Amino acid sequence: MAVTPVILCLNSAGEPLAHRLGQFLGAPVHGRENRVEKADAYFPNALDHARDLFAAGTPIIGVCASGILIRAVAPLLADKTTEPPVLSVSDDGKVVIPLLGGHRGANRLAARIASEIDATPAVTTAGDIALGVALDEPPLGYRLANPQHAKPVMSALLNGAGLSITGENIFGLDATGTDIDLTVSETPTEGSGERLVYHPQKYALGLGCARNADSDEMWELVQTTLADNNIAAGAVACIASIDLKADEPAMNAIARRLGVPFRLFTAEELDAQTPNLANPSDVVFQEVGTHGVSEAAALAIGGSLTVTKQKTANCTCALTRADTPISDMNGRPRGRLSVVGIGPGQASWRTPEVSRLVADAEELVGYGLYIDLLGPLAAGKKRSDFPLGGEEARCRYALEQAALGKNVALVCSGDAGIYAMGALVFELLDRGPDEQGVSDAAHRVEVVCSPGVSALQGAAARAGAPLGHDFCTISLSDLLTPRDDIIRRLHAAAEGDFVIAFYNPVSKTRRTLLAEARDILLQHRPADTPVMLASNLGRPTENVRYRRLDQLEVDEVDMLTVVLIGSSNSRLAQLGEGPRMFTPRGYARKIDGDLAQGASK
Repeated sequence: MAVTPVILCLNSAGEPLAHRLGQFLGAPVHGRENRVEKADAYFPNALDHARDLFAAGTPIIGVCASGILIRAVAPLLADKTTEPPVLSVSDDGKVVIPLLGGHRGANRLAARIASEIDATPAVTTAGDIALGVALDEPPLGYRLANPQHAKPVMSALLNGAGLSITGENIFGLDATGTDIDLTVSETPTEGSGERLVYHPQKYALGLGCARNADSDEMWELVQTTLADNNIAAGAVACIASIDLKADEPAMNAIARRLGVPFRLFTAEELDAQTPNLANPSDVVFQEVGTHGVSEAAALAIGGSLTVTKQKTANCTCALTRADTPISDMNGRPRGRLSVVGIGPGQASWRTPEVSRLVADAEELVGYGLYIDLLGPLAAGKKRSDFPLGGEEARCRYALEQAALGKNVALVCSGDAGIYAMGALVFELLDRGPDEQGVSDAAHRVEVVCSPGVSALQGAAARAGAPLGHDFCTISLSDLLTPRDDIIRRLHAAAEGDFVIAFYNPVSKTRRTLLAEARDILLQHRPADTPVMLASNLGRPTENVRYRRLDQLEVDEVDMLTVVLIGSSNSRLAQLGEGPRMFTPRGYARKIDGDLAQGASK
């Protein structure tokens, strides 16, 4: 378990214990609003917050009743191999219960906590009870080569099978027979239902290549090199190269195939390894500023050079071996910029993927209000707030911070690709440094875009189904778009009879375009066309109301209002709880036709 857990505290009775656990584990304490006096972050609803943390992949330790956590995460349970640990600790500190993720760190964490507070760890997984260890959760720095066989092996041991140990005894178990074997080896070894194979990750794989080298060529070189030297792929702890190759597709593909981190070094850091190189090259130095890449990168991770540079037409690789498994790695990772849309406001509209990307990020960048809307999910993270109007500076900063090897989240409301920062990020990446773009290093970061619920979708859902037929969106902000272009689009959308969602309908200084848009639309659709005004969607001050098109008043709209104008076919269905807006798609004609056909028979 590499992610820092969060301690949840729901009341004052559990507060001392929560802070004790937080200090012991170096973990933040999140407390229930108005019930906990001191916390690193506060939440209004325990079920929603626990669900949010779980969806983000954050381990949870709740100083509370187990049932609260169970009810919170139950709707999200899907894959026990990827879900984070969830534990409950009684308020009196007498019992620690690993509820989920026993073999993903929960059992081990429960044992640590129980030892610290003199509690009973209520571990229920059979293997841990009988053996005292989880065979599918080896110590840090070791990889289980055949996890699919862990269950039958543990089942056999629980039913009395004898155990033999080949190689290092990483679990500290006693040998009792020969039915089941636990093998620890750096060499390729076949596993089975009678043998679990563990590889100590002592090797670093250095890589070099020509730009855009074929990934299959590099993979074949890596496989051949490992096979020729009798090294198991599972014994590789990481791959490494020069930072100029951060975005090299073949290298990133190798890291994914091996399931290991990709570490990067500057040319200066690699050139410091020149005295240790078996194949230094002045030609390479002239090209990239270091006398070697693959050998130097492997050496920069640590260990001694055991496989010197191997090469094909376009790729090179080399291997170093450390005396002990590699867990703390030198170098830096490839930077990542996650461009995320958090939805209109409320946490329940935020996607699990966005929550996970935010939880993984080291730094949050965005308009301050949007980061505030993340609530406790942003607690304890570095945040860089930018004002409205600082969009370009915001995106530049986020990209350049990611270029340093950081994991950065650029936080947007709604969907980041709809009138938000997504397009500006790629516009900056499409420019060179001499075109007021971003640095070369920023061009090499990984950019991840994750969808969010847009204000348009949120408003439509509150209305009913106004987007049931063709629709479009138009921003009425003339800050970046010429006013004449906006007017031209308004006429086209009006003539096309689209349902229209207006973004940025007004500002403090721009008050006339919405009225002009209304008058243009009234030339093409009835005066009683329904209009929905939705303000502060998903927030406590949410306000939804309907108007006729001819009664739409500019003063009723502000910057946080989404304006939905119906087409000539849009209607309001009068229901018991109030009107709901919808735009028929044409099914009524079919229904009416069926009725007419039935009446004629």
